Parts: sequence; C-alpha cells; structure tokens
Amino acid sequence: MGRGRTTTGRRTSTSRRAGRHAAALRTTAAGAVSAALIAAGVVGLAPAAQAAASVRFVDITGDGGTVLKANVVTPAGADATHRYPLIVLPTSWSLPQVEYLAQAQKLADSGYIVLSYNVRGFWQSGGQIEVAGPPDVADASKVIDWALANTTADPRHIGIAGVSYGAGISLLAAAHDKRIKAVGALSGWTDLIDSIYSGRTQHVEAAALLDGSATLTGRESPEVRQIFQDFYASNLDREQDMIAWGAKRSVATYVDQLNKNGAAVLMANAWSDSIFPANQYADFYGKLTGPKRLELRPGDHATAELTGLLGLPNDVWTDTERWFDHYLKGADNGIDREQPVQLKSRTDGGYEGYPDWKSVVATREKFALAGSTTIHANVDSGADGGVVLLSGLLDQIAQLPPVASIPLLPRRWAAVWQSERYGGAQRVRGTARLHTTLTPTKESGTLVAYLYDVGPLGLGRLVTNAPYTWYDRTPGKSFDVDLDLFSTAYDVPAGHRLALVVDTVDPLYIEHNPSGAQLTFSSPVDDPSYVSVPLREQ
Repeated sequence: MGRGRTTTGRRTSTSRRAGRHAAALRTTAAGAVSAALIAAGVVGLAPAAQAAASVRFVDITGDGGTVLKANVVTPAGADATHRYPLIVLPTSWSLPQVEYLAQAQKLADSGYIVLSYNVRGFWQSGGQIEVAGPPDVADASKVIDWALANTTADPRHIGIAGVSYGAGISLLAAAHDKRIKAVGALSGWTDLIDSIYSGRTQHVEAAALLDGSATLTGRESPEVRQIFQDFYASNLDREQDMIAWGAKRSVATYVDQLNKNGAAVLMANAWSDSIFPANQYADFYGKLTGPKRLELRPGDHATAELTGLLGLPNDVWTDTERWFDHYLKGADNGIDREQPVQLKSRTDGGYEGYPDWKSVVATREKFALAGSTTIHANVDSGADGGVVLLSGLLDQIAQLPPVASIPLLPRRWAAVWQSERYGGAQRVRGTARLHTTLTPTKESGTLVAYLYDVGPLGLGRLVTNAPYTWYDRTPGKSFDVDLDLFSTAYDVPAGHRLALVVDTVDPLYIEHNPSGAQLTFSSPVDDPSYVSVPLREQ
C-alpha cells in the first residue's frame, strides 16, 4: 500500500513536471515562431510601412473567462476623433497570434484597425482546443466586444478573416454574429466531416497532421481527444456522434443564418488541398444568397496564402483586402463587378472568370469502363494521392503532381481503364464523377479512384482522386457506386489520354478491406459504368 501511494505520488509529480515542461516548450516555441514571423514581416514590408502602424499585445477575456492572447495593429496617428473599420483575424491551427502581423500592418496602413488573436487551447491562450466549437464562436464575438470597447473601431464596419482554422471560425462567427459585414475565408472548410471523412473514409494523414501539431502547440479537450481516438479506431458505434459533432462545427449547418445576416463572403482555396478539399467550398458557394466570391488556385492546404503571410505580394491577400475595401469602406474598386468565380488552372497561368460554379462546366464527356475486372485488396498498387501538404505544393510550384506508370501498374491490385487519345487539349474543370457496379467478396471495404493524364510513354500525372468506403454489404451481391472525385482544373494536352485507376490502399486514407478481399467491377448493359469528365468550353 505504501509503495503504491509513493508510486502514485511520483507519477503525479512526474506528470506535473511534464506539464510544466510542455508549457515551457510551447512558450519557447511561441517565441521562436513569433520572432521568425516578425522578422519575415520586416523583410517583406517596406520600411515606411513598418514605421507607420502601431502594434500592441493585449489579453482579451473570451467566453467563460478564458484569456486569449492577441495583438492590435492601429493606423498611424489614430485617435478618438476618428473611427476605423475593424478586421478580426483568428489564428490558424497551431500558429501564434503574430501569424498575420505582416498583413495586419498592411491593412492598418490602409486604414483598418486589425485585431489578431490566438484561438483558445493553442500556445499561450487559455482553455482547451474545441475545434471551432461553440466556445470558439463565442470567443470571436467577445473579441469584437473588446475591440469596440478599447479601440476606435467602427461598430458598423466589421470584417473577419483567417487561414485554415481561422477561416472556419470566421464563417461560423459570421453566421452567429450579425455585426460582421464581410468575411475572408482562406483555405477553410464549410463541412468538417465531408472534409476529413469524405466517402465515409478517414483521411488519416490529414487528421494525424492536425492531431500531432495540436499535441505540440496546444491542449486538446477531452471531447476532441475522444473524437480523434474514435476516428482512428473506425468506431462505427460512435460514427453518428462524430458526424453530429462535426455538423455543429460546420457553417453548412448554419447557412440560413449566414444568409439572413447578409455578410459578404469571399472564399479561397487550393485545388489540391489535402486537408479541406475544394469540393465543399464549391458546393457551399451555391447556397449563399448574399454578396459572394469563390477563388480556386493551384496549391495544397494554405500554400496559396503563404507568401502573403511573409509580407510578399500575394493574389489571395490582395483580393481579400479589395473585398474588405469594398464591403467595409465602400471603395469603388470594381471587385463587385468582376465575375465572382475566379479559377486558375493547375497547368495554365491565367485566371478564368465565371458568373457561378455551374457555368464552369460547359459540357461533360463520358468514357466507358467496359468489361469485368477483378482486383485483390490489401496491397498498394503504386497509384496514390501523394503526401499531405507536400504533393500539392510541388504541383503549385513546379507543376509536378503525383505520378504513376500506368502500363506498369499491377493489374492484380489495380483496375485500369483508358480513354482514346485526344486530338485536342481537354480543359478539365470542376468535379469528375465515377459510376460503376461493384461486387465485393466481403461485407466491408474501401476503394480509391484516381484520374490520370497519361502521356505517350504511359506516365500518368494525377488529375484528381477520392476514396469510397462501404459496410454491411452482402458478399457476392453487386451494388452501384457513385463517387464525386475532388474538384480540379487541369488541362490535358493534345495526344494524351485520361485513365481511371482504382485500387484499395492509399497512405492518405484508412482502408477497410478484410484480408483476402476481392472487388469485381462490371458494366451491365442496362447500367453501363463510366467516368464523367467536366470540360470547359474549348
């Protein structure tokens, strides 16, 4: 008994020391990251701009008394005789409150009061990580309250913006706080479950990245810790609880409230975002009834905004400032008269404007998935979606998407269909769709579909992909699979062809194929299988 109490005491003491050590590491890391971002801002901004705006670091009491670390950037010479429009910037996942300092100084120099705050649970802010739960949404309103009480911010002209986690919180805040008149949601989500659990499949690399970085830089709430554990364990008994948890944290649930509040919403994302795929932004955009703009560019998660965070020229941040200038200042800068959907192809440097998302697709071309093909599960064929964050960045910078040699893919583990060679360039725009008939030998399973651009030598460059998982099916009985691949913009050169590849293992996703499972794809005469490819007008 005595030894047991002593051991417990040692464990408690060790736990406390570990907690203090973790807090010290977070503090040290916060200082290092802050110094790096401040230095980057100094390099990226002109000396005159650096000298103009004033920066002060403050503590703000958030929901339930939680202390949020923040900074306020104020225009030079600001005093109580003049009110300025306010822009609130919630931080990204795992980044400190100086993340936006370079952009905040630019905005302040153009006449905004800018308040950036560290979201609860991360770095030196108090509380625990709630993943954009109700406390996070309430915090955004508390931050606005503080700004109106302690600065010369104009209560009639309030905007909110953020990257990634900050984007999701910004959209949720605008749906719950009618004081917010304009939003800039950059690389965020609108449907959290559809982002990391699309096709009923866990996007495990994305989740592990979020979970791991949260462990290093913050403190997960017990509820969040349990969600991650159930997610990794594929706990179907908790699936509906997880979906309900995600719905509470998705602005798609509150779209009617957002529309009623009438905020002007700009959403920007990257085609190859490996955490929040572009599909959910495109789908949500069509449900908005107020002023809106959708921008999609090459890149991976938050990589399109990255140079702007360093104070360098950046299209995303330029358009975000123009958006705020028009809807908060009333500037006649023409952004409201431009085509509201702006796309940049992954293979072409120019922007394309469209009146809405539906107009992106001029026509659809189907190519048949003929015959009957059987593959074995549990082995990665060599076709895969790449590496989270890295692959999309390489595609953005060097136009190097994940590749695979289509002729060398082992047909035992990969089903392959190819189109005819195209006589002219095919401008793929939007969401490709797969329809097929599947007969599994086991009750559950996972498949991953890939669309490749195949050159004359058989080298396939990844155009898009998506996973699909099923449970409780009768072995040996066929069923239809209808799967939307992730939206993209990609130009297939003349002389190339498209290939659809299906296998069962991809490091990006958790797969649910029992050992020894086989999948047979068929194309019945009365219900032929196909891929529908969305094309822009030639």
